[in-house]
Amino acid sequence: MTAQPKQAELKAQTPMAGEKIVNLALQGGGSHGAFTWGVLDRLLEDERIAFDGITATSAGGVNAVLLADGLAAGGREGARNLLRTFWKKMSDTTSSSIIAPSFLDQMNPNFGLEHSPGYVFVDIISRFMSPYQLNPMDVNPMRDLLNETVDFEQVRQQRVVKLFLSATTVRTGKVKVFTNEEITADHVLASACLPFMMRAPEIDGEAYWDGGFMGNPAIFPVIYGCDSRDVIMVHLTPTERTELPTNSRAILNRMQEISFNSSLMREMRAVAFVTKMIDEGKLTDGKRMLIHLIEAEDVIRELSGSSKMNASWKFLTHLFDIGRERADKWLAANYGQIGVESTVDLVAKYF
Repeated sequence: MTAQPKQAELKAQTPMAGEKIVNLALQGGGSHGAFTWGVLDRLLEDERIAFDGITATSAGGVNAVLLADGLAAGGREGARNLLRTFWKKMSDTTSSSIIAPSFLDQMNPNFGLEHSPGYVFVDIISRFMSPYQLNPMDVNPMRDLLNETVDFEQVRQQRVVKLFLSATTVRTGKVKVFTNEEITADHVLASACLPFMMRAPEIDGEAYWDGGFMGNPAIFPVIYGCDSRDVIMVHLTPTERTELPTNSRAILNRMQEISFNSSLMREMRAVAFVTKMIDEGKLTDGKRMLIHLIEAEDVIRELSGSSKMNASWKFLTHLFDIGRERADKWLAANYGQIGVESTVDLVAKYF
């Protein structure tokens, strides 16, 4: 265990000639995080790209710790293999669970679970009973899967990439950012805790809910904690929808999307404001961040809200393939702009 962190630290201090070093910002979204898995797989394939820090929330946090652990243990191929191993194991675990997609769901092009009796039952009963009543023993298969797949000691010791996982402190409503040295499976679960679906993990006397409420993901950790000015964001949660949600599930889904994008939009507006001040010479000591975007919004808009809970291998690999394709197109069009300028118009996107 001691040799790997030393290797990782050496690599972090001696980037390859010609590498462009970026930060990653990974949103949450349950099974939709398989799109991010595809993006990461393609970025890892490109040896011109290296990583300084990763700020992430929920499913993005899962992908982040897998990336860090895989890089520390086996380099780029190690990270790609570990990501695939986890997502396959998660699919295998849920394929026999109560919320597995029914035959009709498997034929549905929006990959929803509306015809899964188990999902419908869980969805309805969660409106009336909390996880504390439904799960008094705090059984959590995701915790077991994370501990089985990820070497968290290695994640804490590695120096290949800086990790920043966002969670929301239930008591204060403030964002809490967990970093490399403290991350365990419980910290990842804290970042991914949907209040109606699981008990709030307690860490050092504080209870936490999904980081998406206050940072999806938080951008400030990579601004202040990393050297690279470039941030490649993988954006999953739709900011816009043309149709008006009219049934209860669609309304709740849209409420969550708006809530989970609100903190990100505020930070992006702040970044745009600081950038404008720097460009106009009104701010001389600010850090000019360069923002890039690999989007899945148009894909996610076509999916059912319940698809976030669909972990069928067909669905996960569908999103993975789209993520790889989007990252490949982004690299072809924008690689030359890394370190030079932003490739997304923040005003048009977030104002």
